[in-house]
Amino acid sequence: MRSIASRISVMSGEGALSVFARAKELECQGRSIIHLELGEPDFHPAAPVKDALKRALDEGKDRYCAVAGLPALRKAVADYLFETRNLRVSADNVVIAPGCKIALFMAIMTLLEPGDEVLYPDPGFPGFASITQGFNGLAIPFTLSARNRLQPDPVEIAAKITPRTKILITNSPSNPTGVVYHDEIQHQLAQLAVEHNLFVISDEIYARITYGGSYLSMMRYPGMQDRTIIIDGFSKSFAMTGWRLGYAVAPLRIAQALEMLAVNSYTCVAEFTQYAAVEALKDREGATPRMVREFAMRREQFVRDLNQVPGWHCQAPEGAFYAWVNIAETGMPAEEICRILLEEAGVAAIAGAAFGAAGRDYIRFSFASSRQTLREAVERIQAVSSIWQKSAVAK
Repeated sequence: MRSIASRISVMSGEGALSVFARAKELECQGRSIIHLELGEPDFHPAAPVKDALKRALDEGKDRYCAVAGLPALRKAVADYLFETRNLRVSADNVVIAPGCKIALFMAIMTLLEPGDEVLYPDPGFPGFASITQGFNGLAIPFTLSARNRLQPDPVEIAAKITPRTKILITNSPSNPTGVVYHDEIQHQLAQLAVEHNLFVISDEIYARITYGGSYLSMMRYPGMQDRTIIIDGFSKSFAMTGWRLGYAVAPLRIAQALEMLAVNSYTCVAEFTQYAAVEALKDREGATPRMVREFAMRREQFVRDLNQVPGWHCQAPEGAFYAWVNIAETGMPAEEICRILLEEAGVAAIAGAAFGAAGRDYIRFSFASSRQTLREAVERIQAVSSIWQKSAVAK
């Protein structure tokens, strides 16, 4: 039998989904599991969004539609970006996709030739490296280290740029660290992109979930309008994970290339969900700010409680809804601690190495669950913490 394409062997899965699968197995065995592994808000779309979906279905809006997305939704995204990020883009720059991953996949496919280099954050979303390698690119990590308070280091990034470097990927707020890139850092990254003629893929899926200050997109800096592709969507800010709605915002020639890829893959995104997405962007009831205020209270409680666990240290995230916990003092591998948490305590979390080598001494928790659930999770964690305390003493 002939072999499948070699690109599959260089791609990787996602640690969160693997842990989720094991957690569901344990639940099927009757175990009580607290799910803190997936980045999924426990909220649901606001009533006007669901009403818009039902109305669209009732009106027969379940047909093929424009490949790049409904004109009304593309314009709504452009208006939304002006209102929330002070970005001036045209509806023609917007391409609607069935989820952010597909938008990211298509953006990398559009830009990358075999052998091109892509700079990406480590720790970071696993898809950055996996998709790059799947298209025969070279994935080059830059480190988000504790000594820099998890901010990118422009000096390190500059040192890694070669004549083959084509794309710089940024992700602010960051998954998994929750860090929001500082203005001066992003300005330096933009200068590097202009100086070395790089494309920038700016993953902004958590842009609305920040805890202080105004969000600054990479596209706003001088020279970046014609080289930046924003990846964003509805899963996080509007609690629409299962709706699979994302979008890319790109210079016109790149947007047209993305549309060509859409023609050759998914054809179009479901019409009725797009009408609901227009309503979501209007946010008449203030659902997104209300959700973020609740996340802020969860963050305060959860980070405080996690820092009471022996050997654990957690810096309060500036955005997203992840707690990035340093467990180096325990003397145990993060993978083993996560195994204990899941198998012994019934708490599902992700070992940091799933997000890159720089995450080796960390564990990621999602605090997109209720405050009571988070409190119970920490109680369960404390109950098994004696295991790694004994290990630390023995060493």
